[in-house]
Parts: sequence; structure tokens; C-alpha cells
Amino acid sequence: MAESPGPAGRRVLVTGGTGLVGRAIETVLAAGEGQPAEHWIFVSSRDADLTSAEETKALFERHKPTHVIHLAAMVGGLFKNMRCNLDFWRRNIHINDNVLHSAYETGVQKVVSCLSTCIFPDKTTYPIDESMIHNGPPHSSNFGYSYAKRMIDIQNRAYSEQHGCRFTAVIPTNVFGPHDNFNIEDGHVLPGLIHKVYLAKETGSALTVWGTGKPRRQFIYSLDLARLLLWVLREYEEVEPIILSVGEEDEVSIREAAEAVVEAMDFRGDLIFDSSRADGQFKKTASNAKLRRYLPSFQFTPFRQAVKETCTWFSTNYASARK
Repeated sequence: MAESPGPAGRRVLVTGGTGLVGRAIETVLAAGEGQPAEHWIFVSSRDADLTSAEETKALFERHKPTHVIHLAAMVGGLFKNMRCNLDFWRRNIHINDNVLHSAYETGVQKVVSCLSTCIFPDKTTYPIDESMIHNGPPHSSNFGYSYAKRMIDIQNRAYSEQHGCRFTAVIPTNVFGPHDNFNIEDGHVLPGLIHKVYLAKETGSALTVWGTGKPRRQFIYSLDLARLLLWVLREYEEVEPIILSVGEEDEVSIREAAEAVVEAMDFRGDLIFDSSRADGQFKKTASNAKLRRYLPSFQFTPFRQAVKETCTWFSTNYASARK
């Protein structure tokens, strides 16, 4: 990683820097994607409570970033969202408002925030694109998180209009990879499946997947997302968000995702789908046409290869992995 830059360099503060995407950015920078005039600062909840305006402002004044990638959020899978919609709303609204306002007050040149495809309307036409974010209510299962994330787009536009700030946002589809949260109850679907397969293989039991396995998702490997975030930070100049996703043709069902994990971990037991558990939103197919207009030749890691690499990382780091 680069040392402190000269006067014209960037000081990039990454909130949520020890999570899935923050660790992926660190990995791709270490692999040669860094630039000499960039100095990267990765912070976590141990460095500041971003729900506190005072602590957030102090963090910005301490590190004096010129650029910010804002990843910090209260996140969780379907069932945690269903239990805690108010908590997801309140914590994320506070975090986002504090980060964006501190960035404005301390003269940050550019902020890139991370949204999610779950913010899109539940009742819509497919594929969804960047123009459709505010066209109706999100799915009822995660409305607290979804509305809080939507408000980042509203704030970005307001800061741009009123103060000329270069604040924007990306909308990745389902992210997975090394350093994910592999908690079965509260994590997202793919890391939860990986942990379940690991345990089923250890105990010689069947693998039970919650739901019917029919819902469809676009998954993006965290290292691919990290490379795209570097491009957005350095080159993307629109206030309007941009969807970062594999193509519509690469959408897979939860059953297909489970089968990819089973294959990657060489699991030989039975695969059972518990249809008494909620499926959540059936699909949220996103168009990456805007991304492809900018980066027509970007190469995504093949899904099964990315799943294999993630399973290998989890098995190797089982003792220390978040779970």
C-alpha cells in the first residue's frame, strides 16, 4: 500500500473498513491496484461510533481525508431484518447522516457510499435500473434498512445541489467473499450456506436450506466489487448512483447457489429445502447496462470460482472467521 502522498495526493478514509468489502479493497490494493498518490485509512467501529455526530466529526478531523468510501452500516440477512426493522432504520440513518455531514463540514472532495439492490421497489418491472429507486415501497421484510439506504441518494443530491459536493453512491447486488459474516441466523444467504455446509460435512448430517430455493439473486464477488469501487472513486463523476453487478444472464437461484457451495466443499450428504421458512423477495434482477457503458470489458470472476475461493478461505480461517 502507498505511503502518505504529496500535496496533490488523496487521503482515502474507508468506513466499515474491516468488513467484507473493506477487506476486499485492502486485498486488491495490496495486489497492485493502488496508486502512488493515494494513502488509505481503514477504520471500524472500534475507531469511532458513527451513530455519534461528535465521534464522527472527531474521526474526520483526526484523519483529514480528501476522499471517503462509506461502507459502514448495520447489516444482516433476511431474518434479522424482519425482526429489527426499526433498529436498521435508526442506526443507519444516524450513521449515514453523520458521515455525509462530517464529510461536508471538513471539506472532503468526494464520497462514495454503498447502497443495496434491496432498496428498490418490491412491485416493479425487471430488470431494475438506477432510475427506479424511489418508484414505490421496498419489500416489507427489510423496509427499515432499505429506506435508510435510499436516503443516502436523497442526501447526495441535496448536498450536490446546495453545496456543490461530489457525493455519489454505488448499488451492488448480493456481495460475498472472504471476511464475510458467516453467521447462520443473521448473515446473508451465501455465507450462511457456506457455514451450514461446513457444519453438515463435519457432523455427517443433511444440509437444510431455509425456503424453497426458488428465489433468484445476482451475486458479486467482493474482490470484483472492490476493483469497481476504486474505479468509481477515481473516475465516476455522476451524482446519480450506479449499479455494480454481474449481468442479468448470471442470475442464479438459491438452489443453484447451494449446489455451487455443495460442489465447492465436496459435500456428499442430502440437500433439503425447508419451505416453511420465508423466501423473502423472489427476485430483484438488476441491469448493469450503465456500468457496461462505462466499462464494457470488465471481467467478473466466474461465480463457481468465486464460491470455491470463498469456501476455501472460510475452511482455512474457520477459527477466526466472523460467525
